Amino acid sequence: MSTASAVDYRDEDFAQSVRSFFVDCESEGLNIMQKDGATAIIDLAGEYESMGCSVNTLLKARVLGRLSDIQIRDFALGSHNEKSMATYLVMWAELLSMAPSGFIAPVASLCAAIAYESADKDGAAQYLRQAIADDARYSLARLLQRVFASGWPVNAFAAMRADLHPKVCALIFI
Repeated sequence: MSTASAVDYRDEDFAQSVRSFFVDCESEGLNIMQKDGATAIIDLAGEYESMGCSVNTLLKARVLGRLSDIQIRDFALGSHNEKSMATYLVMWAELLSMAPSGFIAPVASLCAAIAYESADKDGAAQYLRQAIADDARYSLARLLQRVFASGWPVNAFAAMRADLHPKVCALIFI
């Protein structure tokens, strides 16, 4: 008989685990934390690509916590391509469903960006509302508000992401 039980992602232990991976931009170990965050995203995406899910609670907490850093968030923004976009949306949406307060805006913004790029404007707006509810001043959410309001073409947004990603990688993996 198994004694394993389902993880309640809204419990304080999970939230504390997420907070333990928060990135302090003033830390001397900033680049190490950024590399760790980017690697965690790659690892988690690999699990979703191969299995369609992840049961690694610590990895999920690590990704959520590390997304507190803008460079890691921007790395995440550029990590998918047209072929992997649906898988990444599933991954980010699952992480969004378990993100503790204060860690929702980054992952909701990532969901909004992918939904927009997938031409799901209603879904994008819904995710964006979640991001703003968590942090009304969150930089990517505010940028996406302007992008959505201007009707910026989806392909232009994708091109901007593709152009930004190598630059972010260069900063993280120096």
